[in-house]
Amino acid sequence: MRIISVLIFLTLSSPLIRAETSSAEDRAYAVKTLDRIARPVMESLAEGKLKERLPLGPGEESRRDTTCLEAFGRTLAGIAPWLALGPDATPEGQLRARYIDLSVKSLVNATDPQSPDFMNFAKGGQPLVDTAFLSLALLRAPDQLWKPLDDAQRANVIRALKATRKIKPSENNWLLFTALVESGIWHFTGECEPAGIKRALTKHEDWYVGDGTYGDGPDYHWDYYNSFVIQPALVAVMEVCQEKQSPLAAKFPAVLERIKRYAEVQERLISPEGTFPVIGRSSAYRFGAFQTLSLVALRHELPTSIEPAAVRCGLNAVVHRMVEAPGTFNDQGWLRVGIAGYQPAIRENYISTGSLYLCLTGLLHLGLPANDPLWTAPAKDWTQKRLWAGENVPADHAMH
Repeated sequence: MRIISVLIFLTLSSPLIRAETSSAEDRAYAVKTLDRIARPVMESLAEGKLKERLPLGPGEESRRDTTCLEAFGRTLAGIAPWLALGPDATPEGQLRARYIDLSVKSLVNATDPQSPDFMNFAKGGQPLVDTAFLSLALLRAPDQLWKPLDDAQRANVIRALKATRKIKPSENNWLLFTALVESGIWHFTGECEPAGIKRALTKHEDWYVGDGTYGDGPDYHWDYYNSFVIQPALVAVMEVCQEKQSPLAAKFPAVLERIKRYAEVQERLISPEGTFPVIGRSSAYRFGAFQTLSLVALRHELPTSIEPAAVRCGLNAVVHRMVEAPGTFNDQGWLRVGIAGYQPAIRENYISTGSLYLCLTGLLHLGLPANDPLWTAPAKDWTQKRLWAGENVPADHAMH
């Protein structure tokens, strides 16, 4: 009997072999993955012990001043849509209530100058990046993250956001980090420095290269920065501009059409085996490469060529391949550098343990409630799985 149990476990947990699951099991696995990845970060920071516990890998010591903010900002940006569902009486809803509590305590500790986990929001360039992800998280779940704060705590958060104003962004996707920070300040206080928002939107319009894709700066890059940063940031910034009835929102319809096309391409990148091409920098962010597809699904804006259940199944296949690979976590449950397990050779000099938590942005679709058709529809094969099984799938076409 023990041997049979082990075989069943291996079948369900192996990155190479996975039995077909029900829609409820798919959601349960996604929630379990979110919890497994986010828990060490959020529990440690809520206790004021993230700086004490967050490990650094070989060659990462120079990132000690920034890695904790990376871990927090990126984790919170990824789990915020799920938090926004609020608590309920289900086991998942109770877990969510726990995470909302952890998130508020973490936000307070990260921005309180008297906290042992008060974070670096101004020294060097990196804090701009992860303060932007923190701002994005606040915009994604304001009722759960902002409303519970008292006036002094809110003042600390805004002070932390404003501290990044001294950091000059590079002429690439970094312009959007400034824009995200200012959008957060604008949304929550009614004031901002609009020049940073305007420049980011204007330059990215100039850098649009066609077929739903932007250059990262004036040059095109074969990587996933359209998903890691560019397209999700553009949508978040544009939404605030629209909310404030700013002329800067004029291009929002075009931005939405582009992100939908990019999501369509992303769905086609998932192989029948649940892998995808690993191309370009920052591949250690794992399934964060699919933030755009996950976001478009969350927004109910998938192109008609893609069924929501196919996105669920395709993304779960990718997540499973990556998360279950041996060596993905250390003995204390912290992420390690890699794509399929521990692969330190892919680490760039700006990558540290905290950086890796951007993977959680590939689970934004967990912000759809459990009764949404994406989660309740029967399993559906994604495009490449259908094609390579011989199904007669309509041809793909560029967006003009």
